[in-house]
Amino acid sequence: MLLAAFPRIRLGHFPTPLEFMPNLTRVLGGPNLYIKRDDCTGLATGGNKTRKLEFLVAQALEQGADTLITQGAVQSNHARQTVAAAARVGLQAKILLEERVSNASDDYNESGNVMLDRLLGGEIVSRLPAGTDMQAAMEEYAAQLRADGRKPYVIPGGGSNPVGALGYVGCAQELLNQSFETGLRIDHVVHATGSTGTQAGLVVGLRASNSGIPVYGVSVRAPKARQEENVWKLVQATVDYMGLPAGSVERADVVADSDYVGDGYGVPTDGMIEAVRLVAQHEAILLDPVYSGKGMAGLIALIRAGRFKRDENVVFVHTGGSVGLYGYRELF
Repeated sequence: MLLAAFPRIRLGHFPTPLEFMPNLTRVLGGPNLYIKRDDCTGLATGGNKTRKLEFLVAQALEQGADTLITQGAVQSNHARQTVAAAARVGLQAKILLEERVSNASDDYNESGNVMLDRLLGGEIVSRLPAGTDMQAAMEEYAAQLRADGRKPYVIPGGGSNPVGALGYVGCAQELLNQSFETGLRIDHVVHATGSTGTQAGLVVGLRASNSGIPVYGVSVRAPKARQEENVWKLVQATVDYMGLPAGSVERADVVADSDYVGDGYGVPTDGMIEAVRLVAQHEAILLDPVYSGKGMAGLIALIRAGRFKRDENVVFVHTGGSVGLYGYRELF
């Protein structure tokens, strides 16, 4: 897998740390818990989208774009990182937000990522109701800009297309290199899965490298069958985009667990609140309420259910987003 063959600009701080969590390991009674700190990517408080944006923004610049357009939920970490990337390379950023959380507080609507979107120079052009076809809305807005002589580049929600997924193919290679350098045998990788790009990239990178390391996604939005199918479609598209042999990844390599979504995307759960508090108070690491908090809640529940052996080494990929905590201030 020659990732250097694809256009990329440097936006983040890599490699991100791979750290042992001794206190959480002790509190939960094993297995050995490690965390891949993609909250430390460095782009306006960091997060997993930075890896994707290195490839997406490179393609935008190659195409002569002057504006980035993307979409996400109101407290979108992806939107914030896209605005930050645009600021770094001198492009304008236009954001469409979907109101996925009903009866949201003022903190949710205006604090956290929303405040940073504006501070970083992004323009929130619309707030649309839940269930809107956001891709169609972006394409319609892009057509308006083109009619005005602009050159927009449309980035899908979460940066999740084959170009963006390359960022997590690269993360898989980075993780394998850290495993080699430290002598750490990685038995499992667990993370929160939403728009699918992170999971698809990790699956392609780890499976096509013949690492034998399984990836376990904890869904934060879609039911299991739909989430797995969405990830699988992007896996296939990424394999094709990279020119890898057909069959490099199998359908069985895609696993997503939707048992920890609760009442819906962005809706708090008791498990998420416990997970955020446990990791903060035992490891001084801040998770977020929407993605990594629910992902960690899933991992904790799996440990308590005996899913892992005590001597196994489990890596949790921290996808960032702690600034979103300010949108959920009343919970903490």
